[in-house]
Amino acid sequence: MAFVYSRVGGKKLEEYLARLPGVQNALDEAQFEVAARAEELLLQHRQEGHATIDMVDGRIDKYVVLDDERGKKAALSIEYGRAESIVVKTAKDGSTYLDVIPASDGLFILARAANLPKKRKGKVHLD
Repeated sequence: MAFVYSRVGGKKLEEYLARLPGVQNALDEAQFEVAARAEELLLQHRQEGHATIDMVDGRIDKYVVLDDERGKKAALSIEYGRAESIVVKTAKDGSTYLDVIPASDGLFILARAANLPKKRKGKVHLD
């Protein structure tokens, strides 16, 4: 009967396997392919040119990120869309008015690039 150890070299088996050079190389390739597809999809929809696709390496995992820090910080809206909203604004003369920001559908840049199902997330609360 075989016995499977839960730790190898002091690390959990999953972490040991994830850190193997072959696994990390495969993750690098997958990350690059998803990032390249995401960049291509983003270029098709670019309006102001602030959003970018970044590749970030975690401790073990690899990530592809839609970043809009330089623009309107709208990465979440770009990916999943947004509902119509009404904003109270103040004019130069001091009067206030309501501005309607129209709804927009999500582009699902990352989901499509990674061949994931496109589905809108529930309400997200950012504090």
